[in-house]
Amino acid sequence: MSSNVRIAAFVIPLAVVLVGNVPAAQAAAAEGRPQCRGESVDAGARIRYSADVVIKAPVSRIFKLQTAVERWPDWQKPVLTSKRLDHGPLRERSSWRWTTPAPATATTPATTMRITSTVRRVERDACILWSGPAVGKGVRIDRGVHLWTFTEVKGGVRVHTEETWTGDQVEADVPTATKLLGAGLEAWLRDLKTAAEAR
Repeated sequence: MSSNVRIAAFVIPLAVVLVGNVPAAQAAAAEGRPQCRGESVDAGARIRYSADVVIKAPVSRIFKLQTAVERWPDWQKPVLTSKRLDHGPLRERSSWRWTTPAPATATTPATTMRITSTVRRVERDACILWSGPAVGKGVRIDRGVHLWTFTEVKGGVRVHTEETWTGDQVEADVPTATKLLGAGLEAWLRDLKTAAEAR
């Protein structure tokens, strides 16, 4: 099976598999991208998406939900497992391994994506940037880089997320990969908002 067919059939963001309507892809601004302690997503990546939401909850609660990575399965149904590979507060070079299902498509079997993420930058209640590969049967993302920023605004906290993917397989069909990445990030924001505002 060609890499074009595999990527067109199925690509997931490094967070969720979404069933339902897929929003139109939204490209991240090339200039003035948000950063976390001087770093951002891959500037040269062909696959990228960004999105924002305002959450009516304290920034400390939102940040804790997002960075307690071992508890993601509690509020994100698509995350099956998540296990820290180190101990203590999430910090630069902290890693975790997590899984999410990928449904069968016309050209790929159902599989479970295995993702290993490593923190590159983090600032409490402000931002986190991590990166890593995602691998499943017939699907591979060589490197995803995922940025989250948290900014207090009138009425709550603006949560911004942006992610880029690189790798020959995903880059074989950039429009499809971008569309699916966007769907996953939009779903993640909705889940984060629901979880934070319910507490």
